[in-house]
This record gives sequence, C-alpha cells and structure tokens, in this order.
Amino acid sequence: MRRLLTLAVLACAGPILALPSAAASLCLRGVNISGAEFGTVPGRYGFDYLYPSADTIRRFAALGLTAMRLPIRWERLQPALRQPLDPDELARLDAAVSAASQAGMRTVIDLHNYAYHGKARVDSEMVTPEAFADVWQRLARHFRGDASVVFGLMNEPHDIPAARWLVSANAALAAIRETGARQLALVPGSGWTGAHSWTADLPTGNNAAVMLGVVDPGKNVAYEVHQYLDADFSGTHAECSRGADALQAVERMTDWLARNGRRAFLGEVGASSRKGCPERLRAVLDHLNRNPQQWVGWTAWAAGELWAPDYPLKLDPGGANAPVVAALQAAARAEPSCER
Repeated sequence: MRRLLTLAVLACAGPILALPSAAASLCLRGVNISGAEFGTVPGRYGFDYLYPSADTIRRFAALGLTAMRLPIRWERLQPALRQPLDPDELARLDAAVSAASQAGMRTVIDLHNYAYHGKARVDSEMVTPEAFADVWQRLARHFRGDASVVFGLMNEPHDIPAARWLVSANAALAAIRETGARQLALVPGSGWTGAHSWTADLPTGNNAAVMLGVVDPGKNVAYEVHQYLDADFSGTHAECSRGADALQAVERMTDWLARNGRRAFLGEVGASSRKGCPERLRAVLDHLNRNPQQWVGWTAWAAGELWAPDYPLKLDPGGANAPVVAALQAAARAEPSCER
C-alpha cells in the first residue's frame, strides 16, 4: 500500500492521463436509494438502517431508470481500518448489487462519509490516504468481475483541502487498478463538490484547478458533482427558486469539461413537486442527456423506505412527489436513448 501511495503522490506532479472516449459512457440515468447509510453505527439492521429490497429496486427499474446510486457507511463495511470487510455488511451490499443487476440497473457504490471514518477525517493521522486506499482496494478486489458496478469514491468531502483530498483520491484509484478492476470510478471535489462552485475559490481550494490532477491508471474516471435547485443549493428545502441558476451551473460545468477533455457524473440532484419544480429538474437532466461526451449520467435524490413521509424530496412512484418521478421517467427514456 505504501507503494500505491507513493505512486499517487508522484502522479499529482506528473502528466495527466487521458480519459476514455465518449463511447465508453455508461449512460447512467437513475436514482439514489437511501437507507444503508442511515442511523448511528453500528445500528440495528432493519430498524436504524436498511439496504433497498429487490422489490424497491424493480419499481424504479420499471420506470426505465438504468442506475442506482447506493449510499453506504464506511464504518459498517469496514469497522476497523486496514482490516477485512465485515462479512454480514458485504453480503447485504452484494444482495443489493445483484438485485439491481437482475433488474437491468448498474450500481454506483457510494461511500457516503463526507471524507470521514467515524470522527476522524481522511488525511488525518488515523485515516491516512493509505487507509482510504485500503478500503477501496478491498471493494475493488471483491467486485472486479462485476461490470454492473461503478465505484463512487466518497460523498461530498467538504472540509478537507482539495489538494490533500486529491492525494487520497489518487491513492484510491491506484489501489483499485492494482486489483485489475476496470470499472468507472467517480471522484468528487472538496467543498461539497457542487457544480455551481466547481470553478470558485473556496476555503478548501479551487476544484477546477486542483482536481485536474486526478490520475487514473485505468483511464476510466469521471468527476462526481452535485447540484440542487433551492435557494442555497443544499437540497434541504422544498422550494426550487434557483432552478434556472442550477441549469446555468451545469451548463458552465459542461463547458469546463469540454475545454479540459474531462467527464462528470451528477450524483445528486432533486426537487419537490411544488409548482414548476419538476419542470426545472427536467431541464437540468435534459441538458445532461444532450451532452453525453461530458456527462456519463445522473442519479436523482432520493428514494428509500426509511425516509419520513413528509421528506420534501422523497421519490416514490405512488407518493406525493409522483410528478417528480414522472419527470425522471421521461428524462430516463428521452433521446438519445440509454442502452441497458
């Protein structure tokens, strides 16, 4: 693992590896299905946290969606750093991935930890870049034969300097590729990895400048960004007053990606069923669909059996946000079409 970290550090100062052509795009159009990341750790399975059932997965696949982003907790999957993955938790993850594959969906395994393991941040004395690379090496070794899997390195790093996050991300990419795994890997920026702030000078650094240093030995990588439509782009409000700004944000991101020969994935975007919100969400998704050379796809936030009934962004085909689900269905089936 030390050799992997050394390679990753050297790679940051070296030439940028070319990315694959648009023909390698997986055309991911889907939904986040939450629950496995819920609750305190370790928590009681079935009460505090829950992986999606095969029935839930099939309901969304029936809409024409091709991808499930599956948030999970690092501490449950690997309670002790640099140690084997928990067999019970890995079995639950396997079952969800298998159910999605059988339904014709790919699974983005999303380590939903904000660049933390417990209370220790990635790049700290406890959670070194080597420790982060270790969990991904174990996951990649386990799933390297499953083409339906995509590796989502981390959800929304927010208080780690981008330059230091880059070292850990590159270490993880090197570790994944050493196993022989060739699947798409998704790398976020820091500062919550917002599309709207990608080129901004944030307290954590400028993602547009720093994250050009991402190096994937497997040459199959995309940035992961998130973009909500509410007043502060947080996705915590039902209103969508900045829907037009969100569209402009992803349009700017598209231009940046095109100029730099890069790709991205919109891992989180969502809206409530308030007047005009499903249409504003659809406009964002349509833009992504029209630019497959820059965007490998999107997954909307969020479905899941553990959400409270009044959660404003809850996605349920038969629920209060049915108009939002209908917008997702239309976007998933829009031209250019996605091959499953």
